[in-house]
Amino acid sequence: MKNSYKDDNFGSRIANKAKARQAIQERIKARPGPGDPEFEKIRAEREAISAARQQRLAERKAEKEEKLAREKAEREAREQAEKAAREARELAEKEEADRIADEAIALLAEQKAARDARYAARKARKGGKRARKAQAQAGS
Repeated sequence: MKNSYKDDNFGSRIANKAKARQAIQERIKARPGPGDPEFEKIRAEREAISAARQQRLAERKAEKEEKLAREKAEREAREQAEKAAREARELAEKEEADRIADEAIALLAEQKAARDARYAARKARKGGKRARKAQAQAGS
């Protein structure tokens, strides 16, 4: 390696590069290849890790689908309950409106009957032409 910046010349840099390249090639060649028991062991471990990962992903996907199905069912049930409550509320409001309308009609009929009775009493007191005529006919 270099001791100082002054020792760094072109030839030494080329030599250092060649040594580094040779070290990398030796490391690559030293790695176990197919058919080697250590290579097969590493390969089996990687396949086991991959299979476990795939299983976890499948479980997560199943859980997610189950959760979505459960949420959909809950949402539909909630919507049905809200719809039933809304229909019941609308029915109660309609019945209340009908009751109020019936009471108003009954009140108007009662007021009309009272007004007609007052009118008839006033006519009877004043003794209009018709009342005199009716008395005359009744008396004859």
